[in-house]
Amino acid sequence: MPILIALIAAAAGVLNTVQSGANASLNKALGQPILAALIVAATNVVIYLLAAPFVGLAWPSGRFANVPWWAWLGGALGATYVLAMIFLAERLGAAIFTGITVTAAIVASLILDHYGWVGFAQHTAGPWRILGGLLMIGGVALISVF
Repeated sequence: MPILIALIAAAAGVLNTVQSGANASLNKALGQPILAALIVAATNVVIYLLAAPFVGLAWPSGRFANVPWWAWLGGALGATYVLAMIFLAERLGAAIFTGITVTAAIVASLILDHYGWVGFAQHTAGPWRILGGLLMIGGVALISVF
């Protein structure tokens, strides 16, 4: 894997953790979790529109019929994650919230890769991958207890 791609992914992980705190703080300041989530969504739209000149934006005429049913759920799943952030990140703290969500994502990723579900290429969950998932679970247990 090229180092630049790995660095960008690592930066996205850092931003995800900072986002949890920012969203929770927005909710705390406003006292309105749905309003906070709507502001997050509106900010997302602005960023997407600012990125459009660089990555392109066109209406995919005739391609909607080719979209698998589960692909339409991405936005709803993202919104659910933002609401979880808004409600839980401050209560749990950055380490525990991020640890739980990342570990759950790793375990789910192992399953999705193993079976090649939701558009991912099939990658067998061999012993090292399973051990990695178990170590992630152990790490969350350690930061949650101590």
